Amino acid sequence: MDFKALIAQPPSAQSSLDKMLRGQLLWMLLLRVILYTILLGISVFLQNERQEIILPPYYLLFFFIVCIYVSTIGSAVYLLTSKKEVHHFGMLQNQLDILLVTLLVYCTGSSHSTFSPLYFFPIIAGGLILPRRGGLIAAAAASLQYAFILGLEQIHIYPAFLNHYMIFKDQTLLASINHFAVLGLTFFLAAILSAIFARRLLKTEAALSDTVRSLDNLSLLYKQIFDDIATGIVTIDNSNRITSANNALGHITSYKPSDLVGQPFSAIFPTLEMQHPGAQLSADFIRKDGIPIRVGYSCAKLKAADDTATSVVGEQNPQSSLNCKILTIQDISEVERMEHQMRQAEKMAAIGRISAGIAHDFRNPLAAISGSAQVLADEFSQQDSAEHRTNRALINIILRESNRLTRTIADFLKFARPDTVEREWFSLRKCLEEVIQASQADPLWPTSCHLEIDIDPELSLLADQDQIFTILSHLIYNALPFCPQGAERLSIEAEESLFPENQGEIVLRIADNGTGIEEGFEEKIFEPFFTKRIDGTGLGLAIVKQIVIAHHGTIEVGRSELGGALFTIHLPLP
Repeated sequence: MDFKALIAQPPSAQSSLDKMLRGQLLWMLLLRVILYTILLGISVFLQNERQEIILPPYYLLFFFIVCIYVSTIGSAVYLLTSKKEVHHFGMLQNQLDILLVTLLVYCTGSSHSTFSPLYFFPIIAGGLILPRRGGLIAAAAASLQYAFILGLEQIHIYPAFLNHYMIFKDQTLLASINHFAVLGLTFFLAAILSAIFARRLLKTEAALSDTVRSLDNLSLLYKQIFDDIATGIVTIDNSNRITSANNALGHITSYKPSDLVGQPFSAIFPTLEMQHPGAQLSADFIRKDGIPIRVGYSCAKLKAADDTATSVVGEQNPQSSLNCKILTIQDISEVERMEHQMRQAEKMAAIGRISAGIAHDFRNPLAAISGSAQVLADEFSQQDSAEHRTNRALINIILRESNRLTRTIADFLKFARPDTVEREWFSLRKCLEEVIQASQADPLWPTSCHLEIDIDPELSLLADQDQIFTILSHLIYNALPFCPQGAERLSIEAEESLFPENQGEIVLRIADNGTGIEEGFEEKIFEPFFTKRIDGTGLGLAIVKQIVIAHHGTIEVGRSELGGALFTIHLPLP
């Protein structure tokens, strides 16, 4: 790795490499101090009276050690405080080490010095810290400086205190060249080997960094999946204590995931059983905030990464990982509610089909009975005896109940097979007047009923006129039986509302002065076959809601100003 390749790397990679190089240089400075201190200390300690180890005077040796410490401390402070790139600084430190070795070798006997192997320290350090070029440059510098020492020795220039050792004899130039060649080749061989090791080390570190980065990314991905998945996940150790829980479990249980860790599983989930691994089970659960919910869960054994696991006290227990489990938990309250609604809808559909078939089969016999009774009524009306009056009363009962049964069958058929919506523009006020006219023609219509109508004659509605007729008729007939007899009051009003999106709707309100709707029954009254009238079928309001939904509208029930029920219908306009 050279400087150009280093500069070409992204800023994050350069920062990482620069930080690593600073650390390596700090280690090199520490090793420099330790190496020189130990070597020189040992040499002084092993020195004998015959002075077999060549050393300079102690004051020079002390000065040399002080220079090493001062230069090392200064370099370390620079590395720790400077924010500049340190590659050139590392090269200068490497050259300084070579110079220090050269001074030490020169002062301890030149070619006779026992410290010549110290050259390998900066050469190997240069190859490891500054791969490829660093080792070769250090080897070249060491070779040149060692050659310079040998040259000074050839011309008898060396420190005066070395004369005491009488080590310098006449040495031929060829011997000095041979000595230089051996050490020089050794220097370059060490530089090449250190460069090879450094390149392999860099490749290994790069591969390890990529592996660690990939592992970190994978761990982050797994953690993100674990935290963001909609299914609650909880892991349990061999002592049935919770070891981890994700955010979804916190939303389901209203506990904080951090509060669940370490808690006994049975204390938090007392209704969940773990005797059936892999099975899809369900149970009731009380959240921390007291809300009861229905949860579905599945349990599986959690296989540990190794065959042993560490217990709480630190002992190895081969069986401790065998009972670890993982549970997935979901809130299925809404799902079960929808399933219940689906079953109810299927049940109602089956009832509707059966009712439609029965009603269709009953319609023709009822028509024959009603027609025959009408003929008999006409015949008995011409006679005025007591027996005939009794017969006329019985015939009238037959006609009244036949008509009521016919209306009931019509309601069954209308609910079981609703008509398609045929939309057209029509006047809502005119449609209501037709409903009132037909209602007042009924002999059962109370003449004391007071109607209050507030609908603009110009107000038009895009809907199925026959079905709107049915809505108005059912709501009026449904209100009258609950109004006080002899003082019935009905209020019917409609208006057009506009929205900012240039959309509109017709709001229809029908109010009465009856007993109103009991609290808690606001939605139940729209269910099929639910009624509190003795002669009711429970299909009137169900048909009304069915028609309103078919028109993409809504219906609401509340309390009216008259004291009774108030039905509010919203029908959208195009």
